[in-house]
Amino acid sequence: MAEAFEAYAYVVSAGVFGILFAAYLFWEVSKVKVTRRGDGYALLASEVRHQTADRLFEIFCAIQEGARAFLLAEYTLCFAFIIVFGAVVLVLTSFVNKDGKQFDWLFGTLNATAFAVGGLTSMAAGYMGMMVAVYSNARTTVSAMKEGARGWRDAFNTAFRAGAVMGFGLSSMALLVLFILIKAFETQYPLSTDYKKLFEAISGYGLGGSSIAMFGRVGGGIYTKAADVGADLAGKVVENIPEDDPRNPATIADNVGDNVGDVAGMGSDLFGSLAESTCACLVISTQSPEIIGAGWPAVLFPLVITATGIFVSAIVSFLATHVWPVKKEKDVETVLKVQLFGSTLLMTILIIPVALWLLPSTFSIGGSFQVTPIRAFYCVAVGLWGGCIVGFVTEYFTSHSYHPVREVAQACETGAATNIIYGLALGYKSAIIPITIISLAVYVGFSMAGMYGVALAALGFLGTLATCLAIDVYGPICDNAGGIAEMAELPAEVRDKTDALDAAGNTTAAIGKGFAIGSAALVSLALFGGFVTRIEETSINILSPITFAGLFMGAMLPYWFTALTMKSVGVAAMEMVKEVKHQFATIPGLLEGLPGHGPPDHARCIKISTDASLREMIPPGLLVMLSPIVAGTFFGVHAVSGLLVGGLTSGVQLAISQSNTGGAWDNAKKFVEKGCVSIEDKDGKLIVQGKGSAIHKAAVIGDTVGDPLKDTSGPALNILMKLMAIISLLSPSTSKVGSP
Repeated sequence: MAEAFEAYAYVVSAGVFGILFAAYLFWEVSKVKVTRRGDGYALLASEVRHQTADRLFEIFCAIQEGARAFLLAEYTLCFAFIIVFGAVVLVLTSFVNKDGKQFDWLFGTLNATAFAVGGLTSMAAGYMGMMVAVYSNARTTVSAMKEGARGWRDAFNTAFRAGAVMGFGLSSMALLVLFILIKAFETQYPLSTDYKKLFEAISGYGLGGSSIAMFGRVGGGIYTKAADVGADLAGKVVENIPEDDPRNPATIADNVGDNVGDVAGMGSDLFGSLAESTCACLVISTQSPEIIGAGWPAVLFPLVITATGIFVSAIVSFLATHVWPVKKEKDVETVLKVQLFGSTLLMTILIIPVALWLLPSTFSIGGSFQVTPIRAFYCVAVGLWGGCIVGFVTEYFTSHSYHPVREVAQACETGAATNIIYGLALGYKSAIIPITIISLAVYVGFSMAGMYGVALAALGFLGTLATCLAIDVYGPICDNAGGIAEMAELPAEVRDKTDALDAAGNTTAAIGKGFAIGSAALVSLALFGGFVTRIEETSINILSPITFAGLFMGAMLPYWFTALTMKSVGVAAMEMVKEVKHQFATIPGLLEGLPGHGPPDHARCIKISTDASLREMIPPGLLVMLSPIVAGTFFGVHAVSGLLVGGLTSGVQLAISQSNTGGAWDNAKKFVEKGCVSIEDKDGKLIVQGKGSAIHKAAVIGDTVGDPLKDTSGPALNILMKLMAIISLLSPSTSKVGSP
């Protein structure tokens, strides 16, 4: 068994190392200079003409300003929410009905403090990721200007390192802040008999993280797809101009949106998952007298898993940038897969000695399970490999390198309708293997260690979070790099590189969404275990009328939530289309691209997306946050139990199918644009169907329909599953008080 100091040192050193490593990676990215001519700085690609350099710098600055404008508006609202809802958390969690005492203000204050700290840390992580992404996009474009293998290597490394800054920074911040909170709260609950109270108070940290994730995922998803769908409809579909054409006023908002949803939104989502799964693990561990008796080394095992993942991800990252660098287009996906597989393999090997080092030789959970360190290792390992397999399955169903997406592309030959039909079928089918893997992880985790094992499996899913975030954030950075190359009218060979990097980025973004959904499902179930522990129920009778009714209502909520978010994107996109059409009609020569035409008003389009996202996110947000409180207040804990299980089982499958359907339509469109789809003419000759063809128009329609599915509704369902569970864990309305 380890000493407490050893566990403390390991966790703190991992957090500090992760932050320093992120700083080193940012320094590497900053070596690439993007400046206006005459500013006194060196432009890395000296062959770029002055006019092109100026244009590239202007686009880069416009995207940065748009990102800052959105974050300022969103975080102003988030900060107000933290203050108001923090007061609500303080009052609600202070209320008790035990030992003749009506209010425990110390417990409520600590809960509210943890909530505020979790929310602010999530905001800081999202801001860091967003700013690094928009800082790196033009640098990726500039790096792609180099010729040959050097251009491939430098462009990939710039985007990947920028993604890794987000991965290591977020993981390390989440770990360090949580550890500091635990040690600070320990001063108020110093006895081992107080640990249950201590960790229930710490759970506010997860609530804060997921609450801000709601703003990032729901509000950010509406922003990005309002801009994207609006730009596509007004540009590609109506006016038949290319994607990211500089004439389109919505292009800057579209590029800002890529970062809003897939960087800030994804980051806050996974931050919430990590915080909640760790908090659930800590709460459930209080059911084990042996873990509590062994002291802090055993208690901190969940945090040490995350700490180990930071070290592992750092080691494996050098494979991509130094040992096995990208030299040509085909290397990109291979290198990214090696990152995912290599980090999972190394993490699996290291968790065995970590479990033996920290955990008691045998310990019980709730008096029902006799657990050993090896059993705990199995729980973490099934989560690790479950996340890896879900990632690869997602890639199979969303990459145009494989049959399913190519089949969807071929379906465009007969129009948009068959494209839609094939895409929906692909999405539903793609849920089979991930759901099976998640079910297996739940079964193994519960069989080995009860709900503690399920929570460990959730932490296993998130064990290589730094690597998975690096891979995921790489996607929108490359997408932006391609858009900048198009808008700056750079040479075709530069756009070929950025398009290839972007194609791999689309696949990695889909992998990231699958990973986030799978981890959200396990985290939600782990939080449900914490909820059951808190209400001191040994089992929930699903055939109880109130539980069964709650289950049906819970299964309905993801559909209601999806309807709200989808319609929100539609409303916001219509506003964007009207604005783009208005600018085409009122700015002379803009649509025709005549020399000397007035510039499009990008700021107006950014404002439309920002205002729409903040306005339209309120109804789905209220639905998620109020549902468990209303159910608990009027119908008691058994109704809440059914609500949580129903929302989880329905939400995870809907999220997977929506995300993969949208991803498949997106890459089917790119497959057509590469000229890989041909049809026979009446003479039997094959005619390539590329951009501008009828098949391409059908593919664009599918892509446009899929945009809100894969980037708004599907990923946002993660928040529904997790936020309902964490609110149920903390809210007094879902406790024994008032239960029938």
